[in-house]
This record gives sequence, C-alpha cells and structure tokens, in this order.
Amino acid sequence: MHVLVSGGAGYIGSHTVLALVRAGHSVVVVDDFSNSKPAVMGRLAALAGREIPLHVFDLTDRDKTDRLFASEQIDAVVHFAGFKAVGESVEKPLAYYSNNLDTTFSLLRAMERHGTRKLVFSSSATVYGPRSKLPYREDDDVPIEAVNPYGRSKVMLEHILTDVAHAVPGMKVALLRYFNPVGAHPSGTIGEDPGGIPNNLVPFIAQVAVGRREKLRVFGGDYPTPDGTCIRDFIHVEDLAEGHVAALEYLERATEPARAFNLGTGQGTSVLEMLHAFERAVGRPIPYEIVDRRPGDLPVSYADVSRAKAELGWQATRTIDDMCADAWRWQSHNPNGYPDA
Repeated sequence: MHVLVSGGAGYIGSHTVLALVRAGHSVVVVDDFSNSKPAVMGRLAALAGREIPLHVFDLTDRDKTDRLFASEQIDAVVHFAGFKAVGESVEKPLAYYSNNLDTTFSLLRAMERHGTRKLVFSSSATVYGPRSKLPYREDDDVPIEAVNPYGRSKVMLEHILTDVAHAVPGMKVALLRYFNPVGAHPSGTIGEDPGGIPNNLVPFIAQVAVGRREKLRVFGGDYPTPDGTCIRDFIHVEDLAEGHVAALEYLERATEPARAFNLGTGQGTSVLEMLHAFERAVGRPIPYEIVDRRPGDLPVSYADVSRAKAELGWQATRTIDDMCADAWRWQSHNPNGYPDA
C-alpha cells in the first residue's frame, strides 16, 4: 500500500514509518519540522535501507496539500501532524484548535478529492476525563470529556472524522487512542527529542541521567496510589508503531466507517516505578524530588486493550525495562538529541 505519513519525522511518526516499511508498504512523509528535525530523515533512510520521499510544508496550506495528493499515489494516510503539549495547549488554546483542526481539514479535503479512503488517526487517551471508568474502554457510556484544549481538539477531531467517514462512500477511519509512548528504536538511532523542557516523564528522566538536568521533579506524592505517585499506562513506541500497521491493515476488512481503539498495555505503572526501572537501565540512582501536584493530572490512567487485541490482532509485548533500556540507549548515544539542520 502507498501510505502518506503526516508528521512522519516526529517521535511516533518516525518509528511508524519504519514499521510500515518493514511490513512492505511504500511510504511518503510530509512534515514542516515545527516539532522535529530534518536529521531524522537521513537516519530513517539508513535504517530502512532506502530513501523515504519527503515533502516539506505546513499541512494547513490546502493548495500544497492538494498538489501533494495530485503528485503522489496515496492509498492511505496515517495522520500524526499536530500540536501535542498539554500544558502549552492551556496557554495557547486558539493555536491548538486552529492547527490541529486545520491540518486535518486540509487532509480530508484532499483525500476526498483524490479518492483516498483510508485514514489512521493519531488520537489520545486525553479524550477520557475524570468521570470515565477504569480501565478506560472505547465504548464507555460516559461521554468523553477531555480536560484541556489539546485533548478537546482530539475529541472534536474524533467526532469530525466519524461524521466524514459516515458521509463519504467507502471512507474507513481508525481512531487510535494512545496512552503514554516511551522508549526508542533498539538501535539507538532514533528516539524522542523534545524541544525545551520535556513535558513527559521518561525524556525528562533521560535528560537527568545524561546530565542535562539536575534532578527529576515528581508532581505529587500524595495521590491515592500504592506509592503516592500517579499511575500511567506506558507503551513502548515500537509496540505503538506496530499498532498503526495493524490498524492500517484492519481498514482493508473494516465493516464500520469509523472505529476507536486504545493502544496501551493495559497495565498501570507509577511514576516512581518508572524512575526505578530507568535506574536499572542506567545502573545508578537518579536524583529526584517530590513537589506539588500539577493541575489537571488524574491519579490513575490505564487502558482496556481487549478491543485492539480482538479486532486488530495486536497487543503490546515490550516491558517497562525494555522501554527504559531503549530510551537510555537513544539518550546516551545522542545526549543532545538530533543535531540541528
């Protein structure tokens, strides 16, 4: 299948590009490098054993998006492109709503015009809110109720994509709700390289371990959990990438226009448990301090992954020790992340 990967130079996108190539698909990437670096493309080519065609522009440009579809054979789209930092979305809600919706509108118009009818969408576990029951199920009878602009943009897009899938003959959409992606390619060649101060736990731990930051700040030690810290469902990015391949192949046989899937492990791991797993990977203690809770954090979040297993034929197989070992290999080989262009 000829697959367009939007945001394919990003953290999850780059790993998914490789998973698609391994599965025998032909891949084209579009990315404006607003949240990634061009250096990743050379590394992808080396790992894939071939050049990955690249188009560099902002997908909110509808004319350029249409010309891309006119110039390439595109059977399906895996759509990652968008802003993704929860905290920043609270500070800049208009930017998040505008970018995340407009990129998707641009893609959908081009897909409809050029006959592309398969879409795998990068959604998020942030669509679940405080009233959702644990473990989170895709068919939870409580309406999804994200608590920040980033999550709400995903909720909106899930509704929009579902409406479009029902309206456009032959359109099939898989909505993939990620939990907490961590880890890196086992080669240590590609991995997570956040700009500025990391928003997520594991890259922050990795930067402390490599000496870029003094210590980890753990937000809250008094939650109603066994060790007082938040519990999350961490998933290896390689498992997540393979989930996208399974979702793409599912669309070939899908009977519903749109279907949501949780991609996680179904297991909860606390912040301190993840920290200690990273210490095992590094071989020494990592300094940390417990500070005040961060507004908006839920005490516990983990997935029911039975639908993905039953319908996609996919399940995560890598452990938190695998995640930390691979993340440390990436960070220790690339202490400052990818080189600048």
